[in-house]
Amino acid sequence: MDLAEWHTMGWEALRVLAAAFLCGLIGIERQYHQKNAGMRTHSLVGMGACLFTIVGMHPWALESTPAGGDAMRVAAQVVTGIGFLGAGVIFVNRDAVRGLTTAAGIWLSAALGMACGAGMIPLAAVVTLLYLLVVVGVSTLVTRLPTRDRHRLVRMVYTDRTGALRRVLTAATEMGFECSVISTHQMAGTDPVTVEVVVRFTGDLPLKDLVAELSEIADVRTVETFEDSRFQDE
Repeated sequence: MDLAEWHTMGWEALRVLAAAFLCGLIGIERQYHQKNAGMRTHSLVGMGACLFTIVGMHPWALESTPAGGDAMRVAAQVVTGIGFLGAGVIFVNRDAVRGLTTAAGIWLSAALGMACGAGMIPLAAVVTLLYLLVVVGVSTLVTRLPTRDRHRLVRMVYTDRTGALRRVLTAATEMGFECSVISTHQMAGTDPVTVEVVVRFTGDLPLKDLVAELSEIADVRTVETFEDSRFQDE
């Protein structure tokens, strides 16, 4: 391997490092929000996509006879393959879909890795900053927008003396919701004894995500939302 080839290999190693760093920034943001795919996953996706792109541009590194690169074909295969990773972090529970932002982050990490592999590191850096701006800045703005959820209450029926209400409030708190019990009463003629409670939940996530989570808790019979009568005319 002559000096020119070493220089080329050094530049391509720098591309891989850039992909790992930029995609790692996205992973840190996801890890901070306690998502399944964090810094390691995003960094590995970015490095893999970068390496695939470099090999697609220089296939003669793997062949005895030089040949022309076909980066577009490699790029198409990377985009197709990354869909399987993205699908693996998406969860559907009743009507609630979770993990879409993380899946989009993995998809973007692959694109950033490919951009670094193609030598477009400044563009990849700008896109990384835009990602952080959208996810952190715009998300903060979106959570301040008024929604119908602030006018909704949650009615639950659970089996008495089983600790179900404690588990419900704990799960809601872990999801970032503040809880305020509006009313509670024991339902007559039920065996085992059940209790109906009305709670107001306030948080950043959609209320339907919380309802789907609470519906899976043991000894919780039913969970439903309804409009607060004070806001029905709005």
